[in-house]
Amino acid sequence: RHPAGDRGVGQDEPMTLRPLCRAVGAAILALALSAPAAQAAEPQPIPSNDDVDYQLGGASTPDPRVGIVARDRTDEIADGLYNICYVNAFQTQPGAKRFWRQRMGLVLHVSGKPLADPGWPDEWLLDISTPHKRARLARIAGRWIAGCATSGFDAVEFDNLDSYPRSRTRLKASHATAYARLLVRAAHREGLAAGQKNRAQWDGTRVGFDFAVAEQCGQWDECGEYVQHYGDQVIAIEYRRRWFERTCEQVGDDLPVVLRDRALSPDGPRAWC
Repeated sequence: RHPAGDRGVGQDEPMTLRPLCRAVGAAILALALSAPAAQAAEPQPIPSNDDVDYQLGGASTPDPRVGIVARDRTDEIADGLYNICYVNAFQTQPGAKRFWRQRMGLVLHVSGKPLADPGWPDEWLLDISTPHKRARLARIAGRWIAGCATSGFDAVEFDNLDSYPRSRTRLKASHATAYARLLVRAAHREGLAAGQKNRAQWDGTRVGFDFAVAEQCGQWDECGEYVQHYGDQVIAIEYRRRWFERTCEQVGDDLPVVLRDRALSPDGPRAWC
């Protein structure tokens, strides 16, 4: 210990270095604040000259001619191909009842009971009727979308955009549109292209969708509507050969078209135009 008034070397050094440390720290902070934030890569368009395989029922080795594969978000990607991640964002997935029972306030109820899709009784409709519920659902879907990006997918398609007509008037088209806008933003934040699934009469490019997944557009005479909105950024799936042949005749020269079995089983039949 030094006598009062006698500053030894051990006390002089901190007095000299402290302003320098503060200056260095301030400079580092300024650089950090001025550096541009990391941004996700730009979404990549669908390679429309390639054929597509629709594998939502389970992954399998793609045919050598295939360049685009759509798979469930829980499956691995197909290496070297353009991969589309399937997310059921408007209805619950079969087998996910336990997850949603803990979040029943986000499931659409009628007469006190969860409302199921008449065509898919194992799927409940999600309640997108208010901004608060849409925001909560978008946060959940956002985690799935981020998982798609982490797994290496190039794009994401959002199923059951057309669930509102099956809601017994509880949901409106405007609700679906507002929710879709949130989903598209989440996909683009992750660098993924966002795909509109069904609802052919509506132009999803208005909320930022990049491409469309058109199920049975030949059967329902809707292929032209998708092309009008998205050009060649459309993939078409048919489930019966007569409609597949019609779709090939109408748009097969410009769009990827595949014939699949309705169960989308891994070993099921496939055909391309």
